[in-house]
Amino acid sequence: MTPRLWRAGPRQPWQSVHALLLLPVALILVITVVDLRTPNDIHLGPALVIAPALTPSFAGPRTTAGIGALAVAAQIFIGIHHGGIGTTNHIVQIITLTVLVVLTVLYSALRERRQAQLAQVRTVAEAAQHVLMWPLPEQIGTLRIASLYLAAEDEAQIGGDLYATTPCDGAVRVLIGDVRGKGLPAIGEAALLLGAFRESAHRHIPLAELATVLDQSITRYAADLDPPEEEGERFATALLVEIPDRDPVTRMTSCGHPPPLLLSPGHVVTVPSLHPSPPLGVHGSAEHTLDVFSFEPGDTLLLYTDGVVEARDDRGRFYPLADRVARWTDDSPEALMHHLRRDLLAHAGGRLGDDAALIAVHRTPAERRRHHGRGETARQG
Repeated sequence: MTPRLWRAGPRQPWQSVHALLLLPVALILVITVVDLRTPNDIHLGPALVIAPALTPSFAGPRTTAGIGALAVAAQIFIGIHHGGIGTTNHIVQIITLTVLVVLTVLYSALRERRQAQLAQVRTVAEAAQHVLMWPLPEQIGTLRIASLYLAAEDEAQIGGDLYATTPCDGAVRVLIGDVRGKGLPAIGEAALLLGAFRESAHRHIPLAELATVLDQSITRYAADLDPPEEEGERFATALLVEIPDRDPVTRMTSCGHPPPLLLSPGHVVTVPSLHPSPPLGVHGSAEHTLDVFSFEPGDTLLLYTDGVVEARDDRGRFYPLADRVARWTDDSPEALMHHLRRDLLAHAGGRLGDDAALIAVHRTPAERRRHHGRGETARQG
């Protein structure tokens, strides 16, 4: 809906700048008036430099130059009032203030140029990150999906954690992974793993074979780029899940990744049993085990990376994910992500030490009898 014209909208940037300009102008006026009312042996004129020095914090070089010119004019006016600007003391004060104003304007110009460069770099980085990490669809068939990504590195939207989904022959395949490292330096390996998954996941190959394909991609990448002394340093944990459209028997292959949590109505949280293989890139010929579990309508499958469960509070305690999500088993995926984001950041003091990613996959209810067993119970409420 279009807001009504009479309603006050958000304050515009130019309005904020104009309001802030009142501060240096008021400082110039106050310093000038006080200096004029003090004895001639007390000189407050040098304090006028405070006004142009403050201006670059909220305005550009032109505005700074204007405030500086006003300060110099005030200094000249003070000199005339106190016996003429021809005295040595007033000449030195005027020249000194003028030099400081020029330096402040130069600083403001360099700062504005640097901010423009940073904004350009940030725009390019955000575009590259969005290209790499495609947004997950909110709905695929009977599945509702929500995701959350918290990058540990400042100014980064993604890092070493990754996730992706793709439809495949009557099912949906989901990848969540964590490459070695964090933040921007780990994006290269994340891009490789995501590209290999998107290229191969839609093929009609078993899930364990798909894990082998990803393992070979990581191994080839490491062999091409790593020097001999860093052999074996590039690896990634990954969890591959295949969710059939109509069958509650869900398949899963873990490559050194934490097991998911299965959230059921009534505050029940279970952990499907896993037989994980080594992380991708550690042993290129490793065999990958296929595990199955029941994912019934009404349940929510929560996938996560170790940055979630390894987040510490100020007393060094890990984040108790299974205990916390037991409170929100009846919530939608979107609400669950909202609760987890707020709770996780509060636990970690507002900043994570490692990248963290979560995916909530909810199977919408349908008339189907539950006839498959669950995994090991983590908590029941």
